[in-house]
Amino acid sequence: MPFGLLTPEMAICFVTLLFAYLVFGMAGFGSALIATPVLAMYLPLSMIVPILALIDLTAAILNLFRDGKKADYQEIKWIIPLMVIGSLIGAAILLKTRPDILVLLLGLFVIGYVLNTFFSKKVKTPFSKALVVPFSLIGGIFSALFGSGGFIYAMYLSSRIEDKQRFRITQMTLIGFSTLTRVTIFLVMGVYLNIDILLIALAFSPAMLIGIWAGRHITLKISREAFLKIINIVILVSGIALLYRYFFVL
Repeated sequence: MPFGLLTPEMAICFVTLLFAYLVFGMAGFGSALIATPVLAMYLPLSMIVPILALIDLTAAILNLFRDGKKADYQEIKWIIPLMVIGSLIGAAILLKTRPDILVLLLGLFVIGYVLNTFFSKKVKTPFSKALVVPFSLIGGIFSALFGSGGFIYAMYLSSRIEDKQRFRITQMTLIGFSTLTRVTIFLVMGVYLNIDILLIALAFSPAMLIGIWAGRHITLKISREAFLKIINIVILVSGIALLYRYFFVL
């Protein structure tokens, strides 16, 4: 393994994942956004992506077993086919061009959207059902390009679904489906034949279990207004991360 089980590096990664899955347990997305920058200091990206995909999928499945009946399948049945189409478009973009400008534009849009949400005094009206098309397609595109489209679905669903628990489990269901696709691809490619990946995922699993348990219970106790503020903060951080990627990574 890249590092032992009882080392300072492992402790740092464990605490990071605990916080990442606390957020995931509350919002239904955001674990990779929080965990990847820290894990990248100790593990290669080629290991981080399949490890987090495996843990995300497990977290989504556990939450579906507990709360799956609360998911809004009327929304899901429209989003998933469009998500798949978006993923295919994203894969084509990745093969034929550098998607730098898309990162910049989406980052600016996301930050502008959240700041408007925070400071606008207008009464918010739910998004039109027709907006499922652009949000789902863009979410699929960015999932294929960068492995992170969850915050885009959250922007749409947080406007469409009033109940915070229903939103949370619907979001997790979408992330679970998206992650299942990635895990299947990694499985077919033989990535999980690397025993270190499986051992590290297993070692990090308690952090995920504690995090999603705590996140779920926090969500049950806070108001919808406080919950939406948390969702928007995670979305805002996602937008800032996109700008960072554009100016310092790409």
